[in-house]
Amino acid sequence: MILPTRSRIATFASAAAPWFAIPTVAALLLRFPPDRYPFYPRCPVYTLFHLQCPGCGATRALAALLHGHLREAFHLNPLTTLLIPIALLYIAYQSRQPKRQQPPGYAIYSLLAISAIFTIIRNLP
Repeated sequence: MILPTRSRIATFASAAAPWFAIPTVAALLLRFPPDRYPFYPRCPVYTLFHLQCPGCGATRALAALLHGHLREAFHLNPLTTLLIPIALLYIAYQSRQPKRQQPPGYAIYSLLAISAIFTIIRNLP
């Protein structure tokens, strides 16, 4: 009997983790909507500076998407609403790769620039 090596187990676990985490988070958000339960964390940026960060409203937007309310989700956090399908496709792509690769630099820098611009625009008076 050949036992799998630790690297094979670690590779399998890292590939399978998102597919267990996604339904778990979805079930949590469906069962405990963020607008009715106070145990969800508050944004530290908003708490300290009263400015909305790129992630402000993302949990409520995800819950709205899970309930099929696309317009409400887009109103709560348009950046998250638009990036969720891209993130899911990226997770699916990475889970099929034998060796995980880091996203290209231009993708990371583009996302940072888009997030910065989004943050500035959403905090304009």
